[in-house]
Amino acid sequence: QVQLVESGGGLVQAGGSLRLSCAASGRTFSSYTMGWFRQAPGKEREFVASIKWNIGRTDYADSVKGRFTISRDVAKNTMYLQMNNLKPEDTAVYYCGADRSWLVHASWGDYWGQGTQVTVSS
Repeated sequence: QVQLVESGGGLVQAGGSLRLSCAASGRTFSSYTMGWFRQAPGKEREFVASIKWNIGRTDYADSVKGRFTISRDVAKNTMYLQMNNLKPEDTAVYYCGADRSWLVHASWGDYWGQGTQVTVSS
């Protein structure tokens, strides 16, 4: 059974940092793209960052470029999101997902985690 389990969320002041983790199990993700998405109250889920598991190619939403860094540890089958200089508008539930497609589309996400809350206070 495939599982994606996020951790590392919490409450932080504006300008602070958090590192999210997504531990994957149940299959090999070498041909997959894994990504971070977020959903704020009353808003749709939006793309944050993605990484091509086998080559490490990355992509970011414009709103997080220069502040967030996505990475993965292949040996640990774990993906990370280092979030620096956090802003109140980053407040959301953050989800990790995996899909065979590099390009994000409306139905992207073969697998999803349960989400972790990130709250940034001003």
